[in-house]
Amino acid sequence: MAFDAFYLSAVLSEIRALGEARVDKIHQPSRDTVILHLKGREMRSKLLIAANPAAPRLHLTTASPENPAEPPMFCMLLRKHLSGARLVDISQLPMERCAVFTFDCIDEMGDQVQKKLIAELMGKTCNIYLLGPDGRIIDCLRRIGLDAGAKRTALPGMYYQDPEPVEKADPRNWDYADYMSLLTQPGADLLADRLMDKLGGLSPLVCREAALFAAGDVDARIESLNPAAAAEKLALFFREHLIHPAPYYFTQADGTPKQFAFCPIRQYGGCQTAEGFSALLDMYYTVRDRKDAMRQKSQAVRKTVTNTCQRLKRKLAIQEKELTATYDRERLRQYGDILMANLRSIQKGQTEAKCQDFYHEDMPIIDIPISVTLSPQQNAAKYYKDYNRMKNAENELVKQISLGETELNYLQSVLDELNRAGSEQELEEIRRELQDTGYLKADSAKKRAKQSKLAPMRFESTDGYPIYVGRNNRQNEELTFKLARKDDLWLHASKVHGSHVIIACAGITPPDNTITQAAQLAAYYAETGGGQNIAVDMTPVKQVKKIPNGKPGMVIYHSYKTVIANPYPDIVVDALNAEPTAED
Repeated sequence: MAFDAFYLSAVLSEIRALGEARVDKIHQPSRDTVILHLKGREMRSKLLIAANPAAPRLHLTTASPENPAEPPMFCMLLRKHLSGARLVDISQLPMERCAVFTFDCIDEMGDQVQKKLIAELMGKTCNIYLLGPDGRIIDCLRRIGLDAGAKRTALPGMYYQDPEPVEKADPRNWDYADYMSLLTQPGADLLADRLMDKLGGLSPLVCREAALFAAGDVDARIESLNPAAAAEKLALFFREHLIHPAPYYFTQADGTPKQFAFCPIRQYGGCQTAEGFSALLDMYYTVRDRKDAMRQKSQAVRKTVTNTCQRLKRKLAIQEKELTATYDRERLRQYGDILMANLRSIQKGQTEAKCQDFYHEDMPIIDIPISVTLSPQQNAAKYYKDYNRMKNAENELVKQISLGETELNYLQSVLDELNRAGSEQELEEIRRELQDTGYLKADSAKKRAKQSKLAPMRFESTDGYPIYVGRNNRQNEELTFKLARKDDLWLHASKVHGSHVIIACAGITPPDNTITQAAQLAAYYAETGGGQNIAVDMTPVKQVKKIPNGKPGMVIYHSYKTVIANPYPDIVVDALNAEPTAED
């Protein structure tokens, strides 16, 4: 991600465009995050300031995070000083992720004064300051004492000190000659690294994009370039994107945004544009935070399933080893036959019997281990017994391994469901599924009575055909065997875990576009959702059979066609309109 000084500058331009606004409400939903509700003449907005060292940001937001029951002290202080204040100016320190908001306020004496809210969003030193009219710190989000070893102190009553100025060059002031000078300096540096060292306010991501634009490679080295051509392209790149920035972002195969910047992101293969800089940040962190929250909420369930999978894998490894040992049992029967043929030559008390091996074409003399406590007949009978025991063990091990592999396959499908769960309700359905199959302790009857039932996802193809997608194994089973008609079409990613997909066509052959879109959904909501050219099996619902005594959602089918689909999230989103619903 590239929340650098120039991206912040673009966000501040969006906030300035709102015009005059007053502070209506102030909330602090988390330790590092403050939200100012701004009321303008024509609209209301929410300004989010997150002084989180791991993810600092500042932007307008539409999110409404849950607030603590008791507001933090810093939130109460901001309410005291800024409630009703009018935002009159927004500025930024040169080439720095530091925004200054100036407010007209009314002090305790009824006089109009100006106070400043300063958001420093520079990595480990992230902080939010409230300054009085005289420039003294009224308070700050993180207080830094005199003995903290920091370059600047941050305590109430002290004068605020600006961060040390950026000593690098401002790329907005550079032209072709400056870039020529940069490229002709001696050294074997990467172009992206040299840009990062010499120019201020830019993120490593943007510097790599500039190198890619100028040299065709993010890892291009200075000595390998044509300085004149590269300097011309660098000047064009920064002139274009610093004067006319736009919000670009790159998403992973599962639809999760991975990077954002004020310039195109081409080093990963392609990118998309958002409606605005704030809208992009809002979407980026909303999706990321939701996934993080779901990961935390599903941690206990995931741990249970993962531990069970590991135990099954260890058990299967032992059983496979035991099964391999049974393959040599034929030699035990041969030993028994050889001993029976040589009973008169064997004396009780021997530890080995020297006998001719008539199962070998050369009939060599071999030593057969025998027990001194058993008679020759009993030793032969023991070899026969061991042979039969291993024969029976093979049959039982094959059966147990098959059952273990089926159970492991089911639990791995549950892990895939957990990875794709996007809401608390979906996670709750997975919990219920594991409770019904005995992997988790069942809830009380009273608690289960209050739980709502989530319906499968519903989409509509561009041809108007409803397409249904199961969210988990239980929904897959209900969708295929209860909700779908026998003459509807059933789709599933071939030989991997994934959702059951139904085209509600009632026996009518749907158009190719509908089949393509349903196949894209089946590929997207599958374990291989991050790949390309995914094989998707398609067959009428009547051809799909539930495995007898099988786990939820496990089916077999024999007559089918296979289509190839690419699970691109943008294609799925653009072509289909999701309409998730819940039912009691």
